[in-house]
Amino acid sequence: MKYARDAKPSLNSDQTAQLLFEALPWIKSLTGRTVVIKYGGAAMVDAKLRSDVMSDILLLKIIGARIVIVHGGGAAINEALKHYDLPVEFKDGQRVTTPEAMEIVREVLVGKVNQELVAAINQHGNVAVGVSGSDAGTIVAEQLDPGLGRARYLAAHRRPNGQFEEQRADE
Repeated sequence: MKYARDAKPSLNSDQTAQLLFEALPWIKSLTGRTVVIKYGGAAMVDAKLRSDVMSDILLLKIIGARIVIVHGGGAAINEALKHYDLPVEFKDGQRVTTPEAMEIVREVLVGKVNQELVAAINQHGNVAVGVSGSDAGTIVAEQLDPGLGRARYLAAHRRPNGQFEEQRADE
């Protein structure tokens, strides 16, 4: 399915009406609200799961939710660091990102993973735009553990910059 309009209904009219009636309170609660989705892990690697997640995200957009996806990219980062012969170190299950590795991490997250996610969503309808967390202060964060390096700023306490998100959502 490329677009929602191309989907073939699997429910009869009565079942569809009942489903929509039951979903209405949920739809009302999300319409006009900003929903931040943390996206990573297996959902990024498995193509079928990724497509299903992107369809669900598009549904949220269609019902009027303002979607912000904060994504990972661990597998792609590990692959790139290995390509450049940079060591991958973990401390308490979290990656330690050296200043040397930070440039590669940024390239992977912004130049590869972000663009792939935008393309995956836009296969279902052109609604997504990719923005880096450092663009216009879109994500404000503080570092909790200096021993984890610079990348852990985003894994620390983070919050979207509401003013930026409001401007983007209204476009």
